[in-house]
Amino acid sequence: MKKVYDNAQKALDGVLFDGMLIAAGGFGLSGIPELLIAAIRDAGTKDLTIASNNAGVDGFGLGQLLATRQIKKMISSYVGENAEFMRQYLSGELELEFNPQGTLAERMRAGGAGIPGFYTKTGVGTVIAEGKEHKDFDGQTYILERGIVADLAIVKAWKADETGNLIFRKTARNFNPPAATCGKICIAEVEEIVPTGSLDPDKIHLPGIYVHRLIQGEHEKRIENRTTRKR
Repeated sequence: MKKVYDNAQKALDGVLFDGMLIAAGGFGLSGIPELLIAAIRDAGTKDLTIASNNAGVDGFGLGQLLATRQIKKMISSYVGENAEFMRQYLSGELELEFNPQGTLAERMRAGGAGIPGFYTKTGVGTVIAEGKEHKDFDGQTYILERGIVADLAIVKAWKADETGNLIFRKTARNFNPPAATCGKICIAEVEEIVPTGSLDPDKIHLPGIYVHRLIQGEHEKRIENRTTRKR
């Protein structure tokens, strides 16, 4: 099955629809699928629910979709570094479902593994637990969290072969593997596509069985916060 597409627009053809749920990899601006995000912006798909650790920054990453009002709801852990996110949330224009980072990662992983829900102690006694089922195990209270199954997963990797086996680079791996597994369709963008069979099987982080479409492209790789020190 042909998985390699010429560009992000072609890879997204026939996949996008209004009101869909998208799982997006990345942490801050590290490992974000910036080409696919820009293509979704250009497609004008609206009323999106996006599950992602955060929403990028103003004007870049998922921040582009906030600027065009294409996102209806965010399922996120961290909402700093983005003034437009804060403005839309405080004004009631944007729905927000807060998730602790570990819980969000596990919700994605669970969805990809066919697990509809799991119990966790994280969030018990906070607003995170409101409206959720509580259950005691061994004298400790846990809350039920649902697995996430997205209509589409968009992820960024360092290297891939033509069958979609992915290798991520260092901390840019972050949320990308669990996000990839929970999508009914997964599209990955990478910096380099190599011939099938040239990757060491022991170095592959995500098997190609999870990846349906694949593009190679140039990436801006912005630095979210540059910290320097005097010599």
